Amino acid sequence: MSNPVLVCALRRIDAFRVLADALKRLTQHREKLSRSESLLQTVMASTPEVAFRQAALFFTETDFVTGKMSLLGVLPGFLGMALGFSKCAFFFFFPGAQILCTVLLIKPGAWSHSLARILQKLDLEKFSVVGMKHINLEADVALGLLSSEAKQDPAALEAHCSYLTSGTALVLCLQRPNAVKKLIDLLGPEDPELAQAQDPFLWRAQYGTSAVQNGFYGSKSYQIAVRDMKLFFPEGLCCAECQTLEEEEV
Repeated sequence: MSNPVLVCALRRIDAFRVLADALKRLTQHREKLSRSESLLQTVMASTPEVAFRQAALFFTETDFVTGKMSLLGVLPGFLGMALGFSKCAFFFFFPGAQILCTVLLIKPGAWSHSLARILQKLDLEKFSVVGMKHINLEADVALGLLSSEAKQDPAALEAHCSYLTSGTALVLCLQRPNAVKKLIDLLGPEDPELAQAQDPFLWRAQYGTSAVQNGFYGSKSYQIAVRDMKLFFPEGLCCAECQTLEEEEV
């Protein structure tokens, strides 16, 4: 608490290995650094998921610098700035290549008539289906899927819960790079009329009929996706690339 900390978000291909190797080489010079009282201490995120959660604590979307950059070019500058600080945290991401999972729930009435077309759309968007099951939602589970806005309106709350528990839903766990944001972008606004006005090719514009019967539920963040995967697929997923759910903390 007595000294400032430099927090960096770094990105490049194979970022975890490259940065770990760089920090390992740096420790070889600890004796020299300690004599100059400029010992660098570092805290490094252990997985991409941990990095996402930690970065959210320190940065907003506008803080990130977009565009191509080389870690080899900026790393010496970052390390030089960090000398003398008590701690330094490095966060780094794969540029658009990190494979993640998300959850898509196709609501009652929507999937039974349009499943083939929906699966075709998922394939065209490069999603892999790594989990699928029919489910009859309980009222408490349906409540957990609703937005805070819907929960504030008693009439809307009752209508949503009644619809979600009225029949069988189909739950899919989907995998692809940047899966959560990609799915949300494809679904569009929860109100099909707003979705239609924004882009008639949005999925809720095509398959939704009202703000209640809007066809789909999609995990809105990676943390919510992990929660949804644990909720709907406690037995696990049929893929080797997803992180083990038991190791994730929401």
